[in-house]
Amino acid sequence: MLFEFLNPPFMQRALVAAVLVGITAPAIGIYLVQRRQALMGDGIGHIAMTGVGLGFLLSTSPIWMATAVAVAGAVTMELIRWYGHTRGDLALAMLFYGGMAGGVMLINLSDTGSNANLTSYLFGSLSTVSDADVAAIAVLAAFVVLVTVGLRRQLFAVSQDEEFARVTGLPVRVLNLLVAVTAAVTVTVAMRVVGLLLVSALMVVPVAAAQQITKSFRVTFVLSVVIGTAVTLTGTVTSYYQDVPPGATIVLLAIAVFVALTVLAAPLAKRRARASAATGAECTLEVPAARRGSDGAHV
Repeated sequence: MLFEFLNPPFMQRALVAAVLVGITAPAIGIYLVQRRQALMGDGIGHIAMTGVGLGFLLSTSPIWMATAVAVAGAVTMELIRWYGHTRGDLALAMLFYGGMAGGVMLINLSDTGSNANLTSYLFGSLSTVSDADVAAIAVLAAFVVLVTVGLRRQLFAVSQDEEFARVTGLPVRVLNLLVAVTAAVTVTVAMRVVGLLLVSALMVVPVAAAQQITKSFRVTFVLSVVIGTAVTLTGTVTSYYQDVPPGATIVLLAIAVFVALTVLAAPLAKRRARASAATGAECTLEVPAARRGSDGAHV
């Protein structure tokens, strides 16, 4: 059957989760790219590991616990960015590595956790996505979409130029915290599909791919979401038929799209440059002609 992959219940759950991840990751990733914080998702992923381990230790939902810890970590990262100054990089490094080490330690101290559970959260796992996971992912994804679409003008202004946004009266620090919190929520949305170690790539690569052939923020936003959704769905189906890791497959597909659009963008850029040069030459010829009198003399 052509659509055999739709029959297993775990694949139905995985595909729903994949669509939600494909939408949300690039939606917040575009703001991170604009702010030159492309690796922020990677750092939050390290911190979220402590939340996963704590969830197993306390026998609660790892997703919700990871969300709480990731949000706290993202807020801490933003505060370090404001006040860290010269020691900011060192503090962030200790936060990232401490989050990863804490997660490994906590999951091994729990009675229900194991290294196999840890691997599924690090690299993603289709077969372990439960109905409760899908429900949690849907709620968190709705929050991400509401923020990234509903406040797109304000978030874009802050991401482009904080000083200008502050002058115009926008609450810059509140919006910066909101971006950090939304990025943290996105990490926990995506960890069941692509894994904590690869989620940052899905937040950044589709945006970078879209930027190769787009100029405006709106078109880049839409195209990056389309690319994100396409690669997550394709990667999920591929992992079902080929028995390969879903997270790695999705990220490699995203990189392949980036390479393809980069190759396509080169001749397009040359064509636009030639068209622009030709237009400029025509304008140069038309201006003197327009300044001549009816007898051919200059006015």
